[in-house]
Amino acid sequence: MPKPEESGLTGPWFATTHWSVILTAKDRSTTSAQEALEKLCSAYWYPVYSYIRRGGYNAADAEDLTQSFFARLLQSDWLANVAPHKGKFRSFLLTAINHGLVDEARRAKSQKRGGEQKLVSLQEEQAEERYQSEPGSDLTPEKLFDRRWAVAVLDQAVARLRQEFSAAGKTRHFELLREFLSCETTDGAYAAAAQQLQTSCSTVAVLVHRLRLRYRELVREEVAQTVCLGTEVDEEMRYLLEILSVGNAADV
Repeated sequence: MPKPEESGLTGPWFATTHWSVILTAKDRSTTSAQEALEKLCSAYWYPVYSYIRRGGYNAADAEDLTQSFFARLLQSDWLANVAPHKGKFRSFLLTAINHGLVDEARRAKSQKRGGEQKLVSLQEEQAEERYQSEPGSDLTPEKLFDRRWAVAVLDQAVARLRQEFSAAGKTRHFELLREFLSCETTDGAYAAAAQQLQTSCSTVAVLVHRLRLRYRELVREEVAQTVCLGTEVDEEMRYLLEILSVGNAADV
């Protein structure tokens, strides 16, 4: 195991990573364990659900297995030997899912998966509607999981960006400008937003530039939370952008 100063896990860096959440959840004696796991569930339940669905399970079973997976992160020994230096959080989660499915296959079908406990609202109808709307793909289930993961990372960044604008009393600005986060702009593209914000197109252009910069910063921060070394951030970002660009953009 590398020393803390060598791994980049010291101070504020490690305190804000998902690995720190995992290690908190691992300690079942703490009152924050449940909150820690719920935070992870809220952010990354859909990649887990869609991966299980791609494995041939129907919607009801995928829901039960997803709930069971997150519940057993706390209730079993899966976390006993978890250490952040062992790899990316994305890879850890996928390995844990596969182990969980194997374990579930061994359990009696008469036993309620996950017990009565539901750690996260999967919004079942929306989840299945979203799953069914996804086009077919030649990617492996693992690659598709990575794509869903990348989308979840972007969603987290957008949610944080929205919160920042809301806290500044500029929710309307965000709603009008968010469409420019990822689309190419053409002549006159800012005219409608400028009119509604009662400002000039040049001012909107500056606001969009700042919005994009902040968005990239937040995406980078989200990615940084899922790796154990600061030096791995660029590598993970390149991979996620690459996996998002594979195939039809509609897949995302």
